[in-house]
Amino acid sequence: MQYLLSMYYPEADDVGLTEEDMAPAMAAFDRYARDLTAAGVLLSTNVLQPVANATTVTARSGSLVVQDGPFADSKEKLGGVFLLELPDLDAAIAWAEKNPAAAWGSIEIRPTALTYADGAWQSAM
Repeated sequence: MQYLLSMYYPEADDVGLTEEDMAPAMAAFDRYARDLTAAGVLLSTNVLQPVANATTVTARSGSLVVQDGPFADSKEKLGGVFLLELPDLDAAIAWAEKNPAAAWGSIEIRPTALTYADGAWQSAM
């Protein structure tokens, strides 16, 4: 089963962190990614650019609306994701607990439902 671990936390600029302040966290993420790789569970990961670079698109009103920035305004922002192949939710919780962002934000664990591969949608379950 694939699980997406989405990391939500305040952005560095929002709380006044410098690159020097973030160095220990970056080292912790490097160790975390290496541990996931060594365990053979890491499928992919992405750290997102700041929310100031986001664009939100919707057509809920029947016409296209493009908005600079995120749709939701909150202190915690989606900062990145880890896609893992794991046997069950308990394993996902164990890896989320080890995620460095859990110390200053929250980790949402969500099983995937569908994936697109080889030209077709397939159940991820």
